[in-house]
Amino acid sequence: MLQLSEKAVEKVQEILDTQEPKPAGLRISVVGGGCSGFQYSMAFENAPGLLDKTYHFSGLKVFIDQASMLYLDGAEVDYVDSFEGSGFKFNNPNVKSTCGCGSSFSA
Repeated sequence: MLQLSEKAVEKVQEILDTQEPKPAGLRISVVGGGCSGFQYSMAFENAPGLLDKTYHFSGLKVFIDQASMLYLDGAEVDYVDSFEGSGFKFNNPNVKSTCGCGSSFSA
């Protein structure tokens, strides 16, 4: 199962509240690409897909497709705010290696 930190949930809800019309939830997925083979994707959705798994985090709905769940099982998404920058960070035990840019991985 995927986990979202409190900080990540708060940040997503903050962004969701600025959207008109307000989306139903957040899609987290793994897509092909990047120098190591896979990348994470986050996007707002109006409805879950037919085969999506829906998770609930403090009122936030998160949709994950079955193929992505193979790579995201056990992962945690956090929101980091530091001097170097801010953004969502994935801590994923399924990752075998990452590239130098830090935005793609292999599993």
